[in-house]
Amino acid sequence: MLLRNSNRLMTSAIPDATDEEAAVALTQLSSCAGCAAKMPQAILATLLKHLPKDNGRKLDPRVLVGSDGFDDAGIYRLRKDLALVQTVDFFTPIVDDPYSFGQIAAANAISDVYAMGGTPITAMNLLGVPADKLSPQVVARILKGGADKVNEVGCNILGGHTIRLSEPMYGLSVTGIVHPGKILKNSTARPGDLLVLTKPLGTGITTTAIKRGLAPKPLVQRVIRSIKQVNTAGADLAKRGLVRAATDVTGFGLVGHLGNIVRASEVTAEIVADNVPTFGKEIVGLASRDCVPSGTRTNLEFAASFTEWNSTSDVMRTILCDAQTSGGLLLCVPPRHLNAVRAILKKHGASSSAVIGRILRGPARVHVI
Repeated sequence: MLLRNSNRLMTSAIPDATDEEAAVALTQLSSCAGCAAKMPQAILATLLKHLPKDNGRKLDPRVLVGSDGFDDAGIYRLRKDLALVQTVDFFTPIVDDPYSFGQIAAANAISDVYAMGGTPITAMNLLGVPADKLSPQVVARILKGGADKVNEVGCNILGGHTIRLSEPMYGLSVTGIVHPGKILKNSTARPGDLLVLTKPLGTGITTTAIKRGLAPKPLVQRVIRSIKQVNTAGADLAKRGLVRAATDVTGFGLVGHLGNIVRASEVTAEIVADNVPTFGKEIVGLASRDCVPSGTRTNLEFAASFTEWNSTSDVMRTILCDAQTSGGLLLCVPPRHLNAVRAILKKHGASSSAVIGRILRGPARVHVI
């Protein structure tokens, strides 16, 4: 069922929620929050093995990126100079405010297109709500948040689909475009590349603290500001050919997504733990108090199969595996391009351009030092 909402209608005046509606804590209506709700990486890999890669027919050469390498989106070539980028992402509430939830969910979905070097052009709403718990005004605020974020990057909402669910859920199916020769994949990292991270870590820990009523207000404000930001720099970096490979850091955590890069590219990665940006000392404190989402714990267990931690503390291991929502880009950058990459990240308002490690020759492993 399509939601027949043009961008004009979606961004028209929607009444603010009443006091009663504003009192609804969205995070208390969901069993897990944001990208921490993702299916564990190990289980997902097993499920994908059971899917036929060719659908019983010859592989279509126009499929440039499929599901094999755990990239952020699929890519289908239309002609020599144009390809479609397609992705879908949705999750349960990560914050209590409905408008902010809509913005964050939209930013998270749209960023998948930018992570592939593409530019989003259209989007479709995906919405599930417990109709007996959320008023139409609150639901409208979620949709308006998403629509405003989509408009911000010049994308267009064409419609969508709604269902009744026991927990709120919102996200987008997004279509973008990219030149086939400018695609950013996770399979093209090369020894010598520097690893650059564009947002701090700790959103999963923070949102768990929000749900438990333990998150300091200044921390919450910093995290929400970050996860509302779309990773628009990806398209600019791809067009200029400054980045060798890329992915965005979301539900599988930094180490999990880097694991996808080393497996797809058949290389080794080295991370310097002290160089990895976080949202501050509060993250360390919360992690020390075991304020950790279940998705982060699952990521940490899976990381043991391909990660050498050396003397890294248990708390830092948790942070490096923390399930992020709308996290930053993880870029594989040739050293000669580092200054140009940092200039573009600054232009797009990225909160970090930290060099956190490098790509080395060797087996598909991650070393944390």
